[in-house]
Amino acid sequence: MLWIVLAITAVAYLGICLLFWIAQRSFIYLPRPETPDHAAAISLQQPDAELRISQHRHNGPRALIYFGGNAEDVFFTVPELAAAFPDWAIYALHYRGYCGSSGRPTEVALRGDAQAVFDMVHTQHDDIMVVGRSLGSSLAIQLAAERPVSRLVLIAPFESILRIAQRVAPFLPMRLLLRDQYASWRFAPRVHCPTLVLAAAHDELVPMADTKRLLDGFGPGIARLRVIDGADHNSLSDSQAFWDALVNGQ
Repeated sequence: MLWIVLAITAVAYLGICLLFWIAQRSFIYLPRPETPDHAAAISLQQPDAELRISQHRHNGPRALIYFGGNAEDVFFTVPELAAAFPDWAIYALHYRGYCGSSGRPTEVALRGDAQAVFDMVHTQHDDIMVVGRSLGSSLAIQLAAERPVSRLVLIAPFESILRIAQRVAPFLPMRLLLRDQYASWRFAPRVHCPTLVLAAAHDELVPMADTKRLLDGFGPGIARLRVIDGADHNSLSDSQAFWDALVNGQ
């Protein structure tokens, strides 16, 4: 009887592992549907996908590229950024599968898309700030490590999605199962532009210890941390203190 119980338990555990392996990306990516609002977005053709980019036009050398969270429709963030940075052009990428962009989101694909967006914007603007929120912070930090970014802002950034997954489901071998790990900590030592990390005081998804581990990965004097009191992971940008810090870089 003991062997039967152990066998049933093992089969059930392997079944849970298999279910996660198949469905894991549905936990990471939460695409937003396309609406008439997205009709004005510009297109960027990739070899295997057509990307949509919401924008605020502005002539001049300065541009801000924004990468949003995993459930964010960045169309609605563009006007807020344009109001905060009136003398900057704003570009916000709709990830694959989001808001009219074709294809399916994966870490490899989104990292390549982020590089393509930067390269497109850089043909028109010399001074480029990159802002990434939550999932988008991992794309932003890699760009700052590999492209001539003038300023980097990371909003509610994580050290890696692997660490989050291990905390959420410690009973699963996440290091073996998780395909999109978004190891942001790997890129921090190679960032040389001024960097601002905006963290929520009560972030229920990314503990402050994780944020500080990421911060410690930057070179001396590169990154500074600003904690927004009273905010959690999703309400971070609701306060005026957040926007003041974002605009003033501190």
